[in-house]
Amino acid sequence: MRLLLLSSSRTYGTGYLDHCEAEIRRLLGPRARVLFLPYALHDRDGYAAMARERFARMGLRLESVHREPDPAAAVARAEAFFVGGGNTFRLLAALHRFGLLEPLRERVRAGAPYIGSSAGSNVACPTIQTTNDMPIVQPPSFEALGLVPFQINPHYLDPDPTSPHMGETREQRIEQYLEEHERIVVGLREGAMLRVEGGGVSLVGEAGARVFRRGSPPEEFAPGSRLDFLLEG
Repeated sequence: MRLLLLSSSRTYGTGYLDHCEAEIRRLLGPRARVLFLPYALHDRDGYAAMARERFARMGLRLESVHREPDPAAAVARAEAFFVGGGNTFRLLAALHRFGLLEPLRERVRAGAPYIGSSAGSNVACPTIQTTNDMPIVQPPSFEALGLVPFQINPHYLDPDPTSPHMGETREQRIEQYLEEHERIVVGLREGAMLRVEGGGVSLVGEAGARVFRRGSPPEEFAPGSRLDFLLEG
């Protein structure tokens, strides 16, 4: 499989997908057509138009699955995928509703490149239980594509000891997840990406990540690190 899992589609002071254009080009190579899954946002037409214009500037043709008469058939013949960010519960509910989980999983496992951003990265994991989003809709299950054996927490924020906020930090919420589950969780800061290919995982981009395991203190990794151990489950 060939995956590019983004924490975010933007970083502070940059435009849509600007910080990851080089990685997108690298992943897709000569492929000229990408199928977009816009289900994480309510305005699918507007979302698709924005993504289409951005991919056109990279010399790539993007088509949105929500405009296809048979979404499952469109997924089955796609050359590559981009699953955009937004609300993860809404995205997963739509993938269930349109019967896309299995054809998408099969196509990616067969070699079609997959780009996920935020919610799109969450659904590449076994479940969406480490998303930051409100459950504005209820999918039939939290189980997702399972393209990787670990969990991702996108937009990861480090604890701020000077903040007056009294709610749980992101680190505490991930620790609560690990009290109930044993899967590794990768806290991806904005600007960080995971490149999964050739049986390995590389942390790329302009920010680092924290890796959380049950019973161990979090580990810090800088851009350029190899995280192949994540695929061991």
